[in-house]
Amino acid sequence: MAKQAGLCIDHRKAVIVIITEGGEETREMPSNMDKHIRFSGGDGSENRSTEDVRDRQFGNHLNDFYEKVIAEIHDAGTIQISGPGEAKGELSKRLVHDGYKGNMLAVETMDKMTDRQISAKVRDRFPA
Repeated sequence: MAKQAGLCIDHRKAVIVIITEGGEETREMPSNMDKHIRFSGGDGSENRSTEDVRDRQFGNHLNDFYEKVIAEIHDAGTIQISGPGEAKGELSKRLVHDGYKGNMLAVETMDKMTDRQISAKVRDRFPA
């Protein structure tokens, strides 16, 4: 059996479930990122430049987070991605860009779940 990975991801954390012949391992990977706040309004260029800096910092932090997640699942033969928000699509695009498109089994939207629920969902997707 090839290594299989399922994960549930949002901008705050990823719960990664790795299934191999040796068993199952669940890892929680926090992004260590506060909620991204977008400001609206404001008429000064100073406000816009501050917002641009924050957006760039947020984007850079997300890129670092996605790189760490990809490092955990890079050698999986099959990858299942789920999550409640935009992060699953962003990660999926990164994987396609990096050449992992053939490895992705599914990208699906689901509500927030506990680590046990995520593990059960991945086990259902990848029966032994």
